[in-house]
Amino acid sequence: MRQLSEADRDAIRLAQDPNFARWLEQITATGGCAHPVHLSGSTTTRDAITGEILHHYDTRDEPAERLSVRCRNRRATVCAPCSRLHAGDTFHLVRAGLLGGKTVPATVRERPRLFVTLTAPSFGFVHRAGDRCRPRRDGGACAHGRPLGCGAVHAPADCLVGQPLCADCYDYPAHALWHAHAGKLWDRFVIGVRRHLASAAGLPQSGFRDHARLSFARVAEYQKRAAVHVHAVVRLDGPTGPDDEPPAWGTADRMADAVRASAQRVVVRTPFSPAVGELALHWGTQVDAHPLCSGGGGPDDQAVAAYVAKYVTKGASETGAGTDHRLTTRDDIDAAPLTDHVRTLMRTCWRLGGLPEYAPLRLRAWAHTLGYRGHILTKSRAYSTTYATLRADRAEHVGHDHVPGTVAEAGWRYVGSGHTPGAALIASGIAEDLARNRELAREEFRGAGGDAV
Repeated sequence: MRQLSEADRDAIRLAQDPNFARWLEQITATGGCAHPVHLSGSTTTRDAITGEILHHYDTRDEPAERLSVRCRNRRATVCAPCSRLHAGDTFHLVRAGLLGGKTVPATVRERPRLFVTLTAPSFGFVHRAGDRCRPRRDGGACAHGRPLGCGAVHAPADCLVGQPLCADCYDYPAHALWHAHAGKLWDRFVIGVRRHLASAAGLPQSGFRDHARLSFARVAEYQKRAAVHVHAVVRLDGPTGPDDEPPAWGTADRMADAVRASAQRVVVRTPFSPAVGELALHWGTQVDAHPLCSGGGGPDDQAVAAYVAKYVTKGASETGAGTDHRLTTRDDIDAAPLTDHVRTLMRTCWRLGGLPEYAPLRLRAWAHTLGYRGHILTKSRAYSTTYATLRADRAEHVGHDHVPGTVAEAGWRYVGSGHTPGAALIASGIAEDLARNRELAREEFRGAGGDAV
């Protein structure tokens, strides 16, 4: 036993426990969650009229007198099983807004729909993958003595891709402040799209909501240069939402024109700072508005939903554009395994976050995401269903739903989280087995002619 690792010794100890079978059931029920939350308490279900106890559950009958539940972390680097479940929910959330289902009528597949991409502006020249990076016939150097061009051909995995040609020329304050205002830029972009659509239809801008409604789901993605760009599914409905048909003038082409026009005109100005001045922030020049085929069910719809679901589970550390945990001191930046470019962006956030004029932006609290604030995925209220509804449907499917005519009395408290080394080893094996079983089932479904996702 002394020659075994700590994890192996702990796993053997758990396997010899009389309650091991029940513990294994709990871990399997969490899908092999890497960081389960442990709760203690009880739930009593009574008949609403007679008060008779129909069911009573108490963790005192469980191993270690606690119940383990999923951590529900969306990041694959933190918990792969929970991120996989989150990706599945995201897929169905986005897909429902494209094809219907989950309380959304199937008629939405006939609506004008776009897949929109908005990028960040340039903050300085960076190395690029693909063809020759940045060829210059006349050569030349910047004010800091570094070459203005690069004639190399970088592979996508080259560590230079996304890094500035000259870090001293790169506008790090503008990059960090653009991230901090990205949410406001999006809000004004959506307002601009509505206004352009109303003007194109000959309506007063304030009258748009009486004729149509813009619904969307968007995801933020970090590029190689550590700047966020936005992918969004945009749909036009009638004024009451997905159950209402849009007006005849609301075509996909007209929506695409409105998207491009709004993206070009949106401007957000930062508070004046003696250190930085006042910056005028805007979207980048690369704007794409790709119409999705009418009728739905095509490869575009599946690919868009799968893309969004795949990316939403990536953490900042996985993309190389930050860390998955907040920074408590400036020294944490130096200790993070990051590129000099990303580390400089973090230091810039930390420095600007100490200025009183930028205090509302909370740049130090968001230095780990390079100043970008908010959720990776956001959607308008009428686009489709919600994560909470999907989780409730899953609970009902496995028989954990509330029974009509009953009253539940519950009392729970948090008692810990995570695994011991041996438990982590066993949970990892369970997660791998479940993932393998899903893949086999998916292949079998495809072999039978199904459209597995």
